[in-house]
Amino acid sequence: MTWTALIICSHLTLLLMILETGHTADNTTRVLAATAPGDIIIGGMFPVHTTVEKRKDGSYEPYPLPCIKFKKKALAMVLAMINAVEVMNKSPLLTETNITLGYRILDSCADVSTTLRATADFMGREGSNTSTSRQPIMAVIGPSQSGTTIAMARQLTLRMIPQISFSATAVTLSDKTRYPAFMRTVPNDKHQTAAMVRLIKTYDWNWVGIITSDGEYGRSALELFLTQALKNKICVAFSSVLPGPENSPDFKQVIKQAARNIRTNINAKVIVSFARTDQMRLLYQELKDQTLREGKEVDSMRRVWLASDSWSSSSSVTGNLTLKDIGDVVGFTFKNGNVSSLTEYLDRLEAAGHQHTANNSFLQEFYQQLNDSNFSTDAELVSEAVRVLKKEINNDTVFSLEMALSAIAHAVASVCRSRDCKTPGSVQPWEVLEALKKQGFKYGGKSYNFNEEGDLLLGYDMNLWRSDGGEIHINEVVAEYDLLTNNFTYTNHSTTQQLSKCSNSCVPGEIKKTAEGQHICCYECINCTANHYSNETDMDQCLSCDTETEWSSERSSVCTPKTLTYFSWDDSFAVALVTFTALGIVLVLMVSALFLHQRDTPVVKAAGGPLSQVILFSLVVSYISAMLFVGQPNSPQCKARQVLFGISFTLCVSCILVKTLKILLAFQFNPELQEVLRRFYRPYVIVSIIVALQIVICVCWMVLDGPFEMINSEPNILLKQCAEGSVVAFWMMLGYIAILAFVCFVCAFKVRRLPQDYNEARFITFSMLLYLISWLIFIPVYKTNSGIYQSAVEMVIILISNYGILSCHFFPKCYIILFKKEKNTKSAFRKNLYEYSNKTSDCFSVSGCSGSEFQSSSQLVTISALSLSVPTKPTLSVTEVENCCSV
Repeated sequence: MTWTALIICSHLTLLLMILETGHTADNTTRVLAATAPGDIIIGGMFPVHTTVEKRKDGSYEPYPLPCIKFKKKALAMVLAMINAVEVMNKSPLLTETNITLGYRILDSCADVSTTLRATADFMGREGSNTSTSRQPIMAVIGPSQSGTTIAMARQLTLRMIPQISFSATAVTLSDKTRYPAFMRTVPNDKHQTAAMVRLIKTYDWNWVGIITSDGEYGRSALELFLTQALKNKICVAFSSVLPGPENSPDFKQVIKQAARNIRTNINAKVIVSFARTDQMRLLYQELKDQTLREGKEVDSMRRVWLASDSWSSSSSVTGNLTLKDIGDVVGFTFKNGNVSSLTEYLDRLEAAGHQHTANNSFLQEFYQQLNDSNFSTDAELVSEAVRVLKKEINNDTVFSLEMALSAIAHAVASVCRSRDCKTPGSVQPWEVLEALKKQGFKYGGKSYNFNEEGDLLLGYDMNLWRSDGGEIHINEVVAEYDLLTNNFTYTNHSTTQQLSKCSNSCVPGEIKKTAEGQHICCYECINCTANHYSNETDMDQCLSCDTETEWSSERSSVCTPKTLTYFSWDDSFAVALVTFTALGIVLVLMVSALFLHQRDTPVVKAAGGPLSQVILFSLVVSYISAMLFVGQPNSPQCKARQVLFGISFTLCVSCILVKTLKILLAFQFNPELQEVLRRFYRPYVIVSIIVALQIVICVCWMVLDGPFEMINSEPNILLKQCAEGSVVAFWMMLGYIAILAFVCFVCAFKVRRLPQDYNEARFITFSMLLYLISWLIFIPVYKTNSGIYQSAVEMVIILISNYGILSCHFFPKCYIILFKKEKNTKSAFRKNLYEYSNKTSDCFSVSGCSGSEFQSSSQLVTISALSLSVPTKPTLSVTEVENCCSV
């Protein structure tokens, strides 16, 4: 059978390689390789095996350890390089220069020691037992892992052999002082971690866990991520570093601890992973086992997994789990390319059968492994091999690898255009390196150049893993990341939505308060106090409002401009006061008209005659001054309202005082005092002097420190009101009126017992008492009220004073004039006085009068200029009484 011949051929090839290499004095073992001749030999280094066997005999002899655990994905990369070499050999670039490329591909086994041995092979190790001299290696492609790449780069630098990696991303390799011969067709980890941090910030995550491999790649990525996360206020809930080889003594324990870290940090819903594929597979399995042991559902381990380039293209990590179990996987991959050339190569490989395995020991080993499945024919075996290898193709890896080969081919072609490169030793590796550094290359119709650090900054593709009937699709690009702008361009917005925070976000109006010793991402939210605000989410401190013009309540997100407020015409209280003011003016005008019409009647004369019109005029002005307490204040208005009230009310009270003095003069018991009062009694002079003094006070007040408009910044408003200027002058004005009112009150109180229908003193007493009480109440209320209604307080007191005088002095007279006309005649007036006189006479003849009655009646008798010493019945001059009751 043909498959039997294939197996025999494979075994014979392996046997010949063993015999060729031999078991030499240094215990070197056979070298697995894939080779092809050419004018220029390109080296290749791939981790076809994932590790090496552990030393078991305790020997310290320096012999190479056998590689174990074949990696099919790495074989696919080997075949991708072989195909790329064959494609370039057929390209006009090399055919025109009449040169061909050959290759020598070795296995790094993902082990540094093995990599160094292979590097020595590439460099043509001195003292080699190889019987035939090989062509020198002009350039090397690989390895894929940063740890082995760094070890190899140090050795190749000794001879300046150019090295181009297609997936090693450690930042340290960009240091050209240490690795001048190293280049790569992918960005370094600094850009990948920046992309991850950018994505985390985009979704407002700030509480994440990190899983890394223990090695140059993992630890470098961890350090970079922590640095950039700190700058962006992203906190790391935990970090687990997984050891390299699976057979490390503490490997299983570390995996278990990493799984516990993930499960116990339930708020860390996002896990950033720089681990290897095999590590992630074991971690997922351990997560499942721990979850089931605790009796929980498997989907409780769901997270958002940010996969680095080390495993983002390996769906095999899920094992027997599904995406429903593990959650969303967002993978960062290098730029993808067209892999049709590689698939065509695999198709040709399938058609050729086992003929291409003679110079490829890796492919032979793969066929041998597949043979364990007992395929019946050679064709079935090869077909299965091709089918498996096609599934292991990573578009981004193939793209980067083909770019590396294209760059080397362009550099070789550039060097060989001016010389014959077929002659051995005509080309040196450092010349190829120089060409790589100084000139660009073309691939897929585009031009590329390595930057000063030897990197190609192509950006990243962000893939979201999808599940379709149990099969996981990993190549759905949802966004592209640009390294220059540090931004994503989304091609599909159906990305994951998840909350991954230690604490819920503090909304505007709140700030974060972090306890001492805690992560900055773990906090409690406290409200901003009054006049402070926060206008963004998760602010660290509240901002202060400009309290002169702005305000804010507790837990505010903005400052509210203070509104200009004053005792406006729209205020309902102001409307009520203005209504009463207008009513007062109307009533005063009506009373004035009535008194003018009835000016010759006894009641009007008894009310003061002409002075009553002066009082009514002063009340109108006083009402008008009250109107000035409403509306937006201005300096003229502030001055006018106080001056008008002060002078008008002084005029009113002075007229009342004159009336009081007249009554006191008419009914004064002491003839000597009566004579003095008659001598100095000049009504209009008295009124003029009293008003003049108030005018002097007001003028001095206005000139020295008069009222003015001012704006007070209250907690929530800007209160515009009148400032009184000199407080002393303000209270002097009011005090002056109060003194006049008190004098009126005292004088009127002394002569309060007169005929009831004509007793002016009784009403004067009550009106002045009402005035004094209201202004005594005004003082504490005015001093304690500093708000919008301070003006209203004074306005109310003015209205009370005005209505008090109007009601006590004029309304009773109007009632008699309008409804008791029979009492508003001279005969009725004489009759009343006569009856009052008879009552007084009875007091003299019958000792039953009270003292007050006696005093009042005696005072009434003096109107006829009779002396109380006359024991006879006093006579009363009605005409004189009438005259004394008018001015």
